[in-house]
Amino acid sequence: MSSIGSADACPGPRSEGAPMTTYRIAELDAHWRAANYLAAGQIYLLDNPLLTEPLRPEHIKPRLLGHWGTAPGLNFVHTHLNRVIKERSLEALCVWGPGHGGAAVLANSWLEGTYSETYPDIGRDADGMRKLFRQFSFPGGVPSHVAPETPGSIHEGGELGYSLAHAYGAAFDHPGLLVACVIGDGEAETGPLAASWHSDKFLDPVHDGAVLPVLHLNGYKIANPTVLSRIPEAELDALLRGYGHDPLYVSGSDPALVHPAMARAMDQALDRIHAIQREARAAGTDPGGERARWPMIVLRTPKGWTGPATVDGQPVEGTWRAHQVPLAGVREDPGHLKQLERWMRSYRPEELFEAGGRPAASVLACVPEGARRLGASPYANGGRLLRSLPLPGLDGHAVPVEKPGSTLHEPTRVLGRYLAQIMRDTAGRRDFRVVGPDETASNHLDDLYDVTGKAWQDMTEPTDRNLSRDGRVMEILSEHVCQGWLEGYLLTGRHGLFSTYEAFAHIVDSMVGQHIKWLGSARELSWRAPIASLNYLLTSHVWRQDSNGFSHQDPGFVDHVLSKSPGVVRVYLPPDANTLLAVADHALRSRDQVNVIVAGKQPCHDWLSMDEARTHVARGAGIWEWAGTDDGAREIDVVLACAGDVPTLEVLAAAALLRRHLPELAVRVVNVVDIARLMPREEHPHGMTDTEYDALFTTDRPVVFAYHGYPWLIHRLAYRRTGHPNLHVRGYKESGTTTTPFDMVVRNDLDRYRLVMDVIDRVPGLAGRAATLRQSMSDQRIRHHDWIRLHGTDLPEVADWSWPY
Repeated sequence: MSSIGSADACPGPRSEGAPMTTYRIAELDAHWRAANYLAAGQIYLLDNPLLTEPLRPEHIKPRLLGHWGTAPGLNFVHTHLNRVIKERSLEALCVWGPGHGGAAVLANSWLEGTYSETYPDIGRDADGMRKLFRQFSFPGGVPSHVAPETPGSIHEGGELGYSLAHAYGAAFDHPGLLVACVIGDGEAETGPLAASWHSDKFLDPVHDGAVLPVLHLNGYKIANPTVLSRIPEAELDALLRGYGHDPLYVSGSDPALVHPAMARAMDQALDRIHAIQREARAAGTDPGGERARWPMIVLRTPKGWTGPATVDGQPVEGTWRAHQVPLAGVREDPGHLKQLERWMRSYRPEELFEAGGRPAASVLACVPEGARRLGASPYANGGRLLRSLPLPGLDGHAVPVEKPGSTLHEPTRVLGRYLAQIMRDTAGRRDFRVVGPDETASNHLDDLYDVTGKAWQDMTEPTDRNLSRDGRVMEILSEHVCQGWLEGYLLTGRHGLFSTYEAFAHIVDSMVGQHIKWLGSARELSWRAPIASLNYLLTSHVWRQDSNGFSHQDPGFVDHVLSKSPGVVRVYLPPDANTLLAVADHALRSRDQVNVIVAGKQPCHDWLSMDEARTHVARGAGIWEWAGTDDGAREIDVVLACAGDVPTLEVLAAAALLRRHLPELAVRVVNVVDIARLMPREEHPHGMTDTEYDALFTTDRPVVFAYHGYPWLIHRLAYRRTGHPNLHVRGYKESGTTTTPFDMVVRNDLDRYRLVMDVIDRVPGLAGRAATLRQSMSDQRIRHHDWIRLHGTDLPEVADWSWPY
């Protein structure tokens, strides 16, 4: 067995003189029939798994759930992958795009033995088969989709569109790996999948593995024909070749003909892959010449193949009616019950399984052994391959802070130098990548290019910059593809970071939701090893979209993520460069989480030294004693709280105004970097106890909270706290345009003058004696309004402000 990740390992050609199919077609067909039998049994049967007696209604599940239509095609691909893996001694992984076909993947896992090894109570015998059937889509059992519970899987099939991006992500930096990817023709209509076809322009045949897409055209979605199955074959061929692939076609409904055709196509595809990799690796990292045209297979078979041809006089096989449960009334309708029995007996189970239920030798003839089995692939349990990142020390990358607020740095540029060092330190092992939609330089992370280029396999022009065939920065103007690449990369045992504009992270709302669900389920499985966390850097954020304006102003991704599984999600809003470094270090060390980091790329005041930043991140929220007038000698009058870099600036400017004009006021300044700290401990592992929260925010004093995003999120997180009635939150309220930085905060009532007015309005007894100050603050807002329209820049006292104490 070749070593995992060996650059010399690639799918070898068939042995000279070997027949097209080492295993007889009859043996391939036996395996396929056994998998089809098991898939149908999972949908229908509670008992009598081997049909040792006639089917009776009590043998049938009371609720029939599952998807038969795609299962025979998936079983067919799995059978033929088994053959080539065994024959060529491949390290392989398969991503099953039609995830509704979970019964098929479970069936094959049970046949090859990995299911029983993973779940010893479900043996590879008649009783184990009965349990396999019973648990499928059953309370207390397993989902009908390919899911974390399925050995060999890295892809949740409940939501379509992500399979091909996941497959490429798995192949990057795994040079010895073949990643097969079955794409359903319904899935092929989605936007993410359509963009994912371009991934072949980023696959380096020297350092990466290979992806073998199998486009399965069975003709129908739930109730409609599929586009790619109906367009003329010449048009389909032109489309796929236009995407850069070299397609091979297999079609038919007669297994005796389709089996040898699929075997030939598999062998041709793998021979081509071997030739591409061999030539590229002989030439070296930058061989020049044209981009490789990778093979793919187009498999056209009937939907619900080998199932009931008709039911109640209506055609089923080869139609949309085969999509889910072809025979729906089996318990109540004796005719349907008899038809189900005829269907299942048509696979001749007595030939496929021994008397005790173990698969017959002919069924297992094509199955690989050990870790080469698809269900046992270590790449599908990436935590087993994961190595900790060699993270550099933070002190060497920190900015000096002699006095809070006296200097400014671009936080993401400081982070960029840190990430570049990680790239440098992982150059030999190649297990760290940064992905993003054409924004690495825009987000000021371009120090990465001193170490590695942007992955690119196509033609280049003299004006291009930082493109390289072996680059580990990945840019494509599709957030979906970026997300899919990184998920596949992480799930197969590596590390990474996704950098994007804050407003457009919403494009992957659903994808991150699916990944969070995957991580939450995987955490419950003792056999799944923890993987590196999915880390987002959201920058070019809502408060600094000076040129792009309203369309680029949306901080709501944080709201979406924090509505998900609290055990998995974390959200950080570092207020300065050193705190961003400390957060990034923490996130890159973490496992099985989704970490969202929101930080600006524009010059920002430096508030905390590196040691202070580490401590602040560790506690997640804390009092900045130097910023307030809370000396401990008297009860405080008001809490000024903040979360986010711009809100922190405005709160500190407001605190300075209060110190100057109302020195007798006892003001506490609290900064929150880990936003989940506001939640109760019972709802989130990072949440504060009531005692901790009350000590920080008090139970009875007004809290004026300046928040980076939508203000109602803070209310939602803190609504159960004793002092919630005293909480007043300022944040973004959908008032945006192309304007000056300070005008953005004024438009949304987050500015320092408005915050001072809020304090005056909410501290009991202050409104009367501070009326003049309140009026002055209001006048400043009017002056600001007039100034920017005359000069086009912010007020000098705002633009040139620094912490005065």
